[in-house]
Amino acid sequence: MTSSLSVAASLCHNSRKHLAIQTLARNEPISHVAAREQVSRKFLYHQKQKAEAALDQAFYPASETSDVLFHLPVTEAWLNQLVLCLVLICHSSYRGVMRLLEDLFDTPISLGTVHNRLVAAAGHATWINAAQDLSPIRVGLHDEIFQGNQPVLAGVDAHSTYCYLLVEAEHRDGDTWGVHLLDAKAQGLNPDYTIADAATGLRAGQRAALGGIPCHGDVFHIQRQCETLANLLGRLAQGATSRRQRLEHRMAQAKLAGRGNTLSLALAKARQAEATALSLAKDVKALTGWLERDILVLAGPCLGDRRELFDFIVTELKQRERLDSARIRPVRIALERQRENLLGFARVLDDKLTEIAQRFQVPEYQVRAVCLLQRKPKTSQAYWQRRDHLNRQLAWKFHAVLEAVVNAMDETHRSSSLVENLNGRLRNYFFLRRELGQGYLDLLRFFLNHRTFARSERPERIGKSPTELMTGKGHPHWLELLGFERFRRSPVPA
Repeated sequence: MTSSLSVAASLCHNSRKHLAIQTLARNEPISHVAAREQVSRKFLYHQKQKAEAALDQAFYPASETSDVLFHLPVTEAWLNQLVLCLVLICHSSYRGVMRLLEDLFDTPISLGTVHNRLVAAAGHATWINAAQDLSPIRVGLHDEIFQGNQPVLAGVDAHSTYCYLLVEAEHRDGDTWGVHLLDAKAQGLNPDYTIADAATGLRAGQRAALGGIPCHGDVFHIQRQCETLANLLGRLAQGATSRRQRLEHRMAQAKLAGRGNTLSLALAKARQAEATALSLAKDVKALTGWLERDILVLAGPCLGDRRELFDFIVTELKQRERLDSARIRPVRIALERQRENLLGFARVLDDKLTEIAQRFQVPEYQVRAVCLLQRKPKTSQAYWQRRDHLNRQLAWKFHAVLEAVVNAMDETHRSSSLVENLNGRLRNYFFLRRELGQGYLDLLRFFLNHRTFARSERPERIGKSPTELMTGKGHPHWLELLGFERFRRSPVPA
C-alpha cells in the first residue's frame, strides 16, 4: 500500500490547488477528503493555509505606501551617480555610502571602490574646470581660507559667485599666488579690479600676475577690526567702573571704622581712571561708527570728501593713542596704510555716477542725491519726502536715473564676503577624507559651480548655476557633464 507521504510528494501543483479548493469549500469533512485522496490531514491543512494566504493578499485593501510608484533600473553607472550624489549633495562619509548601499540595495561596496569612483569623477571635473573661459569676470574676490592648518587659495566672481580658484597650497606668499593667478589668466581672467584683505602675499602675487589691475581693500575686515577695538575699550571702561564701585563700598565701610582716609588716594585714582576709560571708549566708538556709516558705506559722499573724513578719523585715533597704544596703534596704522585700497570702491562708484549724469544730461549733484536717498529706509517719511523733492527736480527723468543709480550701486562691490560664504559652504565637506587631495577641491569647485541655486536673496539667481550666471549660457546637468545619463521616469499614461 502506498503511504500518504509518497502520494503527497508526487502531486503536481494543479492537484494541490484542487485539494486546497476542496478544503476551503468545506463540503465534506477533512478526514473524508484525506482518506479518498490518500494524503494526510496535516498535508491538507497546510494546502488550505497557503490558499487562504494567497486569497488574503489578493483581496486585502492595499495601502498607499505599498503602491509601486515607479521602477528604477539599477545599473553600475547609476550606482556611480548615487555614490557621487551621496558625497556631494548629502555630505555623506565613505563609510556612510558603504552602509547605505548594503542596507538599502543589498550591494556591498569597499572603501577603495568609493574612493576610486570619486577619483575618476575628480579627474573629469578638473578637465572641465580648466577648459572654462574666465573672460566674463569683471570683479574678482580673493581670500585665503584654511583646511585645518593648510591654506587654500580662493577666488570668486563677485557677480555670479563662480569659483575660479580653489587650490590647496603649501605657502601663501607672492610666488604661490602669482603662479595660480597666472593659470587663471591663461583661461582668460582679466577683471576690472579685485577685492582682497591686506594680505601681503596675495597682493604681491596679483601685482606679479595681473600687472596694474587694482586690488581694492575689503571693508569687512577693517570694520570688524574697528568694532573689536571699540567693544574691547567698552569692556575695559565697564571694568574701571566696577573697580571704582568696589572701592567706594570699601571706603564707606572704612569710614564707619574711622579709617576712611586710607582709601582716599586709591579712590581718587580709580575715579580718574574710570573717567579716562569711559571718555576713550565713547570717542573710539563714535569714530569707528562714523567710519562705518559715513565713509565706508556705499551710499556716501564723493571720494574727495571720504578721504578728508578718513584722515580726520586717523588723526583723532592718533591723538588718543597715548591712552592705550597697544590696542589703538595697530588699528590706526592699518587704516593709515590701507586708505586708498579701502576707498577704491568709492572711485568706481563716482565714475559710474558721473557716467549716469552725462547719459541723462542732469547735474551730477542730483545723481549723488539719488544715491544718498538709498541710505534712508523706504518705510520712513523722510525717504518719501526726499524722493518727492528729487522727483520734482528731475521730472520725467527721475525714474530712469533712480533705476540706473540702484543698478550701479548693486554692481559696486566693497568686500570679499562671497569668499567667506564659500568658506562656510566648504566647511560642510572638509570633514570628509582628504586622500583625494587637490582633486577633491577640484571636484567640489566643479559641483558648486554647476549646481543650480534653489534659493537666493537675488531672484535672478534662482534656478541657475554660477556657471550659467557668469557665461549667460545654459549647460547640461552636472551629472551629465561628468558623462552620466540621468534617470528619468516614464510619463504616466492618462
